[in-house]
Amino acid sequence: MEEKLENITASKLFFRKKSKLKSIKLIEKLFKEGKSYKSYPIKAIYLPLDELETSKIGVSVPKKLFKKAVDRNRVKRLIREAYRLNQFKLKKNYAIMFIYISGKEMDFNKIEKCIIQLLNQIEENGKD
Repeated sequence: MEEKLENITASKLFFRKKSKLKSIKLIEKLFKEGKSYKSYPIKAIYLPLDELETSKIGVSVPKKLFKKAVDRNRVKRLIREAYRLNQFKLKKNYAIMFIYISGKEMDFNKIEKCIIQLLNQIEENGKD
């Protein structure tokens, strides 16, 4: 994994506060107008943003699937880390909501493969 990260500057691997999806208006617009893809165990809903805005992501793990907050937070942390390491795959800026749809906790490698697959699909089909 370090081999592919050598070409990317360290500044592109941060997940800063401005990268968090927090705007209620943007979240509502995302769910109304956004397109979605699934790569088990994650579903991604995305919407292209203006060039001036940075990409923003949100992560959701339903309480119905994981009763304990500790388990939900762990899955969210894994998804955010997988995104942070692979965010350079997106050339344009998007608002993305990642929703965990499995009732079982997956390991980091499985989650990272799903995130990579979703980011590739978004980049391929988000050009229109």
